[in-house]
Amino acid sequence: MPKYRIIVDLSDRALYLLDGDIVVRQFPIAVGKMLTRTPTGEYTIINKQLNPGGPFGALWMGLSKPHYGIHGTNDPASIGRAVSHGCIRMHNEDVLELSALVPLGTRVTIRP
Repeated sequence: MPKYRIIVDLSDRALYLLDGDIVVRQFPIAVGKMLTRTPTGEYTIINKQLNPGGPFGALWMGLSKPHYGIHGTNDPASIGRAVSHGCIRMHNEDVLELSALVPLGTRVTIRP
């Protein structure tokens, strides 16, 4: 069984899904803007919510850092830009695919 982990590269504006040390998927993301930067560090996925409402798109995956998560968006044009309040935004179809692959407890590394 694969043991996935996630690396979020803020400068690349990309989320990488790794199986061991091998990148198996890469997704474009939006990241925090200058005044509300996405926090770097080591976190885990602690919850998931389908159709959370508001700007969070099709799915929310909460991180172990309170109030931060990986989520869909109701503004797909924002992907690739630094526009969020610190969360990691993905296209709705991408966040649904990612959520289906990674269980709760998956490690998320956010690097500059």
